[in-house]
Amino acid sequence: MAALTRKQREIQEREALILDVARGMLLERGYLGMTMDRIAEATEYSKGTIYQHFHCKEEVLAAMAIETAEKRTSFFERASALRGRSRERMIALGEAIDLFVALYPHHFRAEQIIVTSSIRDKTSPERFQRLLACDGKCMGIAAGIVRDGVSQGDVVLREGVTPEKLSFGLWASSWGVYSVLRTEFPLAAIGIDDPLQALWVNSTAMLDGHGWKPLSDEWDYQATRRRIREEIFGEEYRTLEGRESDA
Repeated sequence: MAALTRKQREIQEREALILDVARGMLLERGYLGMTMDRIAEATEYSKGTIYQHFHCKEEVLAAMAIETAEKRTSFFERASALRGRSRERMIALGEAIDLFVALYPHHFRAEQIIVTSSIRDKTSPERFQRLLACDGKCMGIAAGIVRDGVSQGDVVLREGVTPEKLSFGLWASSWGVYSVLRTEFPLAAIGIDDPLQALWVNSTAMLDGHGWKPLSDEWDYQATRRRIREEIFGEEYRTLEGRESDA
């Protein structure tokens, strides 16, 4: 791959700053409070410069969503490469989601706002297709692991259950838990002291219910999780530990 020119690097750096500022503004002010004028003022660029990168606010939102999706996709790709049984690789995807949200909480929060805003009709088809491609790739990775499990004899899908449907169920559970956590709902008041542990228990029960071998009483999946954190995401977990020690 050819090295970027100085001008190309400057363009990338400027766009990264615009997106970083816009993301903070979106979280602080909401969809209506994030405007091109305010982005220009906060970045100290002219409004014309902002429009050279994005022709409208929805383009900025789409670019933010793409940036988040690409980061998450890279985590999925690394997780899926884990050496081990198919169910271990699926668990690695769950670890990737947990780690992504922990490392990039602002990305996750902004994404929740973006997906509830209508950006499709106002953004360029090229940018929207890029976003769909990222989301499709993540689902493809998960469904591919399910197919590997089927071909290896680890799981037999029941009638009407496709690899995509099984993957969607796992993804929806994870997304739902993190969405609830963002609301700061008093979960302890309804008996949920550790929501992430509850997610693990339910995901494990779901995989056991599909008969995905080895079953949880036949395999030490906590050891698998430790191995994932050491072999695949060691650097990222050390970063998290450093943040916690500095807090």
